[in-house]
Amino acid sequence: MSTDPTAAVGAGQARSLAGPLVSRTVAVDPDSLPADLLDLLPADGGLTWLRRGDGLVAWGEVLRVETTGSERFAEADRAWQQLTAHAVVRDEVRQPGTGPVAFGSFAFSAGSPAGGSLVVPRTVVGRRAGTAWMTVLDVGAVTGSPTVPTPTDPAASPGHVELTDGALDAAGWQQAVARAIGEIRAGRLDKVVLARDVVARTGAPLDPRWVLHRLSAGYPSCWTFAVGGLLGATPELLLRSEKGLVTSRVLAGTIRRTGDDDADLARAAILAHSSKDLEEHEYAVDSLSRTLGPFCSSTNVPETPFVLHLPNVLHLATDVTGVLSTGGGSGHASGHPSSLSIAAALHPTAAVAGTPTDQACRLIEEIEGMDRGRYAGPVGWMGADGDGEWGIALRSAELDPVDPHRLRLFAGCGVVAASDPAAELAESEAKLEPMRHALGDD
Repeated sequence: MSTDPTAAVGAGQARSLAGPLVSRTVAVDPDSLPADLLDLLPADGGLTWLRRGDGLVAWGEVLRVETTGSERFAEADRAWQQLTAHAVVRDEVRQPGTGPVAFGSFAFSAGSPAGGSLVVPRTVVGRRAGTAWMTVLDVGAVTGSPTVPTPTDPAASPGHVELTDGALDAAGWQQAVARAIGEIRAGRLDKVVLARDVVARTGAPLDPRWVLHRLSAGYPSCWTFAVGGLLGATPELLLRSEKGLVTSRVLAGTIRRTGDDDADLARAAILAHSSKDLEEHEYAVDSLSRTLGPFCSSTNVPETPFVLHLPNVLHLATDVTGVLSTGGGSGHASGHPSSLSIAAALHPTAAVAGTPTDQACRLIEEIEGMDRGRYAGPVGWMGADGDGEWGIALRSAELDPVDPHRLRLFAGCGVVAASDPAAELAESEAKLEPMRHALGDD
């Protein structure tokens, strides 16, 4: 992604641009677009938020808001409010994802140097339920009329990929899991989610589009994303905020698939009745529903989870929904709390940190042995009205900003009193499979 060096601003500098943010959205004939919107991305990958072929792809950069520390979400939200409060908007489509949009990704930990960023692209192409559009953005004025871009050259294979240990090798990570189990059995906390990283080195410089194409094709029910040097396909929607309704998907409790349909059906039944996995899932659902409650006038929390079938694993899943409260000085045109402010309150969920959250995060810092960066942090997009979609950056990899041959792959597992270190290692290997497959050339 090419970046104008004057376009990167601090959260407090959004009002100091040469003019207002200007956007124009026009309807596009869906038949004029490629079946796979990823075919429109430039070689550096651009920005992506897609599921089942619908969503947003974008490229270019009008500006980028960088934030750090515990206020990284609030500062980004305020900057976006400032930018959109005086924006000049011509929107002929008026669907979620039209008009001005910003893509964002944020570090898991407040202390991480990875911080957070909101990126306002120059060009966005979107598709939703048979409706397609194109938005162009700039500062001061939009020059020219939006025209449908042509597909770019195909992505090249990364060639041979070598995987090596990250911060901890397999034995060291199992020791960390064993220590976590000991802390839980001693009553110091109920659950902790431990992550591990694996370093991948590619034979050829990595074209992010290669990875995105394979993730989108292999995991269509997940949200394929690329924002802020992080790309992946997450099965976990932190929240969707749309016209006063909010939805959040909780995933906690996992079992690896065998590849045999009959055997996997039996495994799904085992997962649905596993006391260990149900306990882990209950912690995550309770934590999310308690945090979401103050933002809503009403919520709906199903009594039992369902089993989500993915190509590599089976998850216990619960979809929590709510009606957002109005007022409260949100600063956004909708009058509801912004999707980013809700994401900030929900993060980190028990599904990626543990229970109680503060104790779990302290233990993670003590024994995980690495900086997660933006892995397991919120990633997604929001519009001028504050509505948007934010996922948890799972099943993902962090691109090296200097070396185009290097990236870090991540996977995490929920640890409770009944956990077994070897089984958790096997689960982490299953969760690494999407990114390993996406890097392959088969």
